[in-house]
Amino acid sequence: MMKTKIKFLLLIISIAFNLVFAQNKMEYTLTYDSLLGSPKATLDDVAWISGYWRGEAFDGEVEEIWSSPLGNSMMATYKLVVDNKVKFYEIETITEKNGTLVLQLKHFHSNLKGWEEKDETVDFLLVKITENRVYFDGMTFEKVSDNEMNVYVRIKQTDKVAEEMKFNYHK
Repeated sequence: MMKTKIKFLLLIISIAFNLVFAQNKMEYTLTYDSLLGSPKATLDDVAWISGYWRGEAFDGEVEEIWSSPLGNSMMATYKLVVDNKVKFYEIETITEKNGTLVLQLKHFHSNLKGWEEKDETVDFLLVKITENRVYFDGMTFEKVSDNEMNVYVRIKQTDKVAEEMKFNYHK
């Protein structure tokens, strides 16, 4: 009788645990594990990201322009336009460092005043690379075709809850 109660209690705890964490499950973004570190990679592994990309997000239009690899880095600009007005910009880089890749970005208001402090960037360490996906810590680039790409970003909504957003781009 006691074993049955324990099994039933464990089943209830397991179901509750799965319900809570299934709601916050990130399907396309991964988290960096400092024990595993970043895999070996070069810019050749992500050169397909290069190009002029457009899409829709945040009730507006977005464009993201990625350069081809040069000087151990790729650079990008990002712009969000809502009601024909720029809401914000980003400057991004993917850089080869210590045999792997790091994505860094800075945000700017429409008047080019930065969000982050002068010497600070938002950094995304490389977690994994597959044939059609590049996983940075909290941001994933997915090659759908030569002319279509999805970018998944984990955005913190509150102190405890994060949401994964999908941005679909076309060349």
